[in-house]
Amino acid sequence: MNDRFRRFNSGRANFFLVAFIALVLAGAVLKNTASVVLPFIIAILLAFILDPLVRALQKLHIPRAVSIFIVILGIGGSLYLAGLILFSSGRTILSQYPRYEKRFLEIYSWIAGLLGLPYDAHQSFIDNIWGQLGLRNQIRNYTLSVTNNFLAFLKNMVMVLLFVVFLLLESAHLEEKIALAFENRFSGKIKSIVEAIVTQVSRYLTIKFFVSLATGILVALGLALLKVDFWLIWGIISFILNFIPTIGSLAAGAGVTLFAILQFWPHGWPILGAFLVMLLVNFIIGNILEPQIQGDNLGLSPFVVLVSLLAWGWLWGFAGLVLAVPMTVIVKIVCEHIPLLEPVAILIGSYKDIQKYNTDKAIHEPLQNDQKNEKEQNPHD
Repeated sequence: MNDRFRRFNSGRANFFLVAFIALVLAGAVLKNTASVVLPFIIAILLAFILDPLVRALQKLHIPRAVSIFIVILGIGGSLYLAGLILFSSGRTILSQYPRYEKRFLEIYSWIAGLLGLPYDAHQSFIDNIWGQLGLRNQIRNYTLSVTNNFLAFLKNMVMVLLFVVFLLLESAHLEEKIALAFENRFSGKIKSIVEAIVTQVSRYLTIKFFVSLATGILVALGLALLKVDFWLIWGIISFILNFIPTIGSLAAGAGVTLFAILQFWPHGWPILGAFLVMLLVNFIIGNILEPQIQGDNLGLSPFVVLVSLLAWGWLWGFAGLVLAVPMTVIVKIVCEHIPLLEPVAILIGSYKDIQKYNTDKAIHEPLQNDQKNEKEQNPHD
């Protein structure tokens, strides 16, 4: 018995060691091949979002190929429009930059006076930091860099959308391909893994897309009423950042508030209004509406979500932050279907998963004990 126990523990320890080495190697490969792998990953996850729209069009008796063309045309047009808006807004920001610079210096002078600093001291600080270190040029270059990077992203999206078209065309025959490609004993397990991934990730991304869209629209409308400059850009930014759990909404709120201070200083009411718009929209949608719709279907621990943001963000930068949750869900689902990796799925899961595992254990253990007793009583069967 002790030898068997030691062999079991040794085998499991070796397995986890090999799994850890494989994980490190996979991380290195994913980081170094991001330019190749990332567009394909984005295409797969985008296909999860768009497939329900394609199916909805099919229910209107529109052929699948035509439905895919309509959906892709809509997405491509939206991205092109967003690129035009960002490009024109970037040029407007550069043209209005002196006004924002002047307002910044006024705010700094007020803070310096509030702290009791002598005039020469804070004037010297402005000259040295703002002028000699070239912060003007750095901010201008950063604005141009963000605009150019987004335009480059739009160009890469052409390849991504091409991937999406073929994925959507192939997805209708995926189940049949799995059954033919693998043996009977493996095809069932692989099919269940794929179905779980498609169901959970597709549901999460679809809900997240429409929730983020609602967030962006409400933010844009609220800021437009307050006459905040570039309210449409802030709406688009809020839409994108809302895909990043917790951190995204905080970053969007901080950005809008700081910009409102820069625009409206020293008038406090518009600044407070912009802050309240971000607070109320993110609180109502993020803490009330989305949990009601999304529920706990993902089964991820909140701590694991934060760790996954760090890990995937390190691997793929901003895109990794956006993809962190769906990628972690995929890892969890795969671990759930591999007996030796099931402890990993439990560790990264939520408390609801613990209750589910305890329930399953309470159901299956008596059955396993009965089968074991029958074998002991009938050793020759």
